[in-house]
Amino acid sequence: MTLFDVIDRTWPAQAFHPCGPFTLREGAGGGKRVSAASCTRPVTGSEIGDAESAMATLGQPPLFQVQGDQPGLDDQLAARGYEVVDPVVILLGDIDAVAGDGPPRVRAFPVWPILAIQSEIWDDGGIGPARRAVMERARAPKTTILGRIDDSPAGCAFVALHDGVAMTHAVHVLPRFRRKGCAENMMRGAAVWARAQGAKHFAALTLSENLPARTLYSSLGMQPVGHYHYRLKSPDRDPRD
Repeated sequence: MTLFDVIDRTWPAQAFHPCGPFTLREGAGGGKRVSAASCTRPVTGSEIGDAESAMATLGQPPLFQVQGDQPGLDDQLAARGYEVVDPVVILLGDIDAVAGDGPPRVRAFPVWPILAIQSEIWDDGGIGPARRAVMERARAPKTTILGRIDDSPAGCAFVALHDGVAMTHAVHVLPRFRRKGCAENMMRGAAVWARAQGAKHFAALTLSENLPARTLYSSLGMQPVGHYHYRLKSPDRDPRD
């Protein structure tokens, strides 16, 4: 099991298709994370071409995820005109450290199924119906976390569990409630829930350049343990991926 397996299980594509050394993801409009092709061994130019054709057949633009250090794949994609998009860091921490003493009372709690107010909060962050459909189709133990500030719904996150690792996705706090501890409360609430499901570790994904998020995760005892980036011929940056 790798953390990339955890990503695929907790934030799944609509379908996975083998194509030579590549795994193609059919995203159904759910964003780059569920639409990119990835591989775990060296590839040839013809295999990249086959993957490009297969993605076109799926009705998706060619998009590749370079997992960790894959210089051969990275160089070949660069030579074919692909540009780096959205470098992401994977962070991991001990579940007890992240949970701490839990969030303050009624500041963050698990909710499933998704409430209408959560859909409104996620819509504010550009996490629309296609991304929420990713949450619905996840078969792992899962929940959402609703964060509250001053008795008002302020933020939400999705968390799911695979092989002892809980991973959070789609973390969003409404702008007027930021810098009030909502994100920290939600992460602690998510960890408390995940620990009750048997999780030993807690993981998160964020853009490498997102210093506020990285500072938050560091304060929870989480450390960078991996990274990936996308390669796309016509970059369409979306910070939620």
